[in-house]
Amino acid sequence: MTTASSEKPRPILKREVGVLGATMMGLGSIIGTGVFVSIGIAAGAAGPAVVLAIAVAAAVAAFNGLSSAQLAASHPLSGGTYEYGYRWLQPSLGFTAGWMFLCAKIASAATAALGFSGYFLHASGQSHSESLVPLALGAVLILTVLVLSGIRRSSNSNIVVVSVTLFSLVFFVLAGLPNAVKSGTTLMVPFFAPASDATSPLAGFLQACALMFVAYTGYGRIATLAEEVHAPRRTIPLAIIATLLVSMVLYVAVGVVSVASAGVDAFAAAGTQSAAPLEVVARDFEVPGASLVVAIGAVTAMLGVLLNLILGLSRVVLAMARRRDIPSLFSRVGDSSGTPYLAVLLVSGLIAGVVLTGDVKTTWSFSAFTVLIYYAITNLAAIQMTEEERLYPRLIPWLGLFSCLFLAFWVETLIWMIGLALITSGLIWHWLAARLTRSTSDT
Repeated sequence: MTTASSEKPRPILKREVGVLGATMMGLGSIIGTGVFVSIGIAAGAAGPAVVLAIAVAAAVAAFNGLSSAQLAASHPLSGGTYEYGYRWLQPSLGFTAGWMFLCAKIASAATAALGFSGYFLHASGQSHSESLVPLALGAVLILTVLVLSGIRRSSNSNIVVVSVTLFSLVFFVLAGLPNAVKSGTTLMVPFFAPASDATSPLAGFLQACALMFVAYTGYGRIATLAEEVHAPRRTIPLAIIATLLVSMVLYVAVGVVSVASAGVDAFAAAGTQSAAPLEVVARDFEVPGASLVVAIGAVTAMLGVLLNLILGLSRVVLAMARRRDIPSLFSRVGDSSGTPYLAVLLVSGLIAGVVLTGDVKTTWSFSAFTVLIYYAITNLAAIQMTEEERLYPRLIPWLGLFSCLFLAFWVETLIWMIGLALITSGLIWHWLAARLTRSTSDT
């Protein structure tokens, strides 16, 4: 019989990330596909009210962000809500959170890779019909090598990427303000008028809220890196709050300038027909080179999203492997780099597989449902925290729980039905794996 003292200690990750690095990682995950693509998609559902949907989604994200912050500060291990479900709820809910995170974010990462490829080829004036997938796969490969080289190098590279992206978005807002002021409120009315005739104003607005919520959820990457930040009880809440504030201001500003400058119909059409809706809007700005600056920012943004998703997803795989919800070999951590290299390779391989399909038409809505379920479990775990553990009032996770469950079912019916089917199939696998583990230990 093996004793506890004879067991090998579990490999740990290096704490090398501070508040700035964690905040920039959160921004690198948030300020990407959401601001450069999803605002246009949401405008197609809600019309000019997409501006209000951006603010509502930010409020929901704030509830979830504070719940994530206190959970991660109290339980600073890689894995995010997967770990919190096990710690404060039950294994099946913890597994469901991890499973939903992987499903949603692998699709999001593939979208980011293809988005990078589309923006890059569009900006260079090339036809991307044949080069789209190969270039996206190349981006996945290069960033995988970067992540495998270690967290410090990845963090520093991310700061550079996010800085370029932030500059391009601020430039977009300033360059577009004259156009927005010139049109006044002409293109903003009627406010509650969805661009799609098949959608009622209320349904379109709530769908837009769900779609825009996904655009804020990059702060969850900070929680999944909790095992690698200095002073997690202080660093994690500060980084999450700073990330949400900066991204909310940028999203609202970009939304107002885009709709007021181009009109909701043109903006929504650009979001569905072009891979670069902001670039299309910027073509009409009076500032020379505005569209090129936006395109460059979009390219760096997609790279930032892909980098942070590979980082975050690999840490969830690491956590799941530690509990044998997936094969334990994926819990191995490199001695020199401190990186879970097999988890990184698995995640990158799955992302590449989705990229090969070249079909990302419904991935954003799919991400909306699965991510909202994920954060519903986050809030449920935060509700269970003791008074000594919690940092904020219990009302906050209750508001987050209600908001997530309410918005989750305003995406397309087919999407949430597929999501429920995936949850069911995942729970069946979890049950079978648990039984197999028990039978093996008994023998």
